[in-house]
Amino acid sequence: MSGRSSGPDAPSSPERRRNPTLREVLDELVAHVRDIARRARTMSRDELGYAQQRLEWLADEVWRLAVEGEDQQPR
Repeated sequence: MSGRSSGPDAPSSPERRRNPTLREVLDELVAHVRDIARRARTMSRDELGYAQQRLEWLADEVWRLAVEGEDQQPR
């Protein structure tokens, strides 16, 4: 079981259409996490440091877009 809601009681997907920028950043975050999980043991310290910074930036962007919307400019 993946923990995802996809049955008849799951929320519909208007949010995906209303906030495509959030969906895009979420997709990028998931792809980045998957890449880190796949390569972490072979990454150099510099690569891990950059990966962590990027992960934190993407998480901040997801938060900003979810809370403030895409009308606000990044800080």
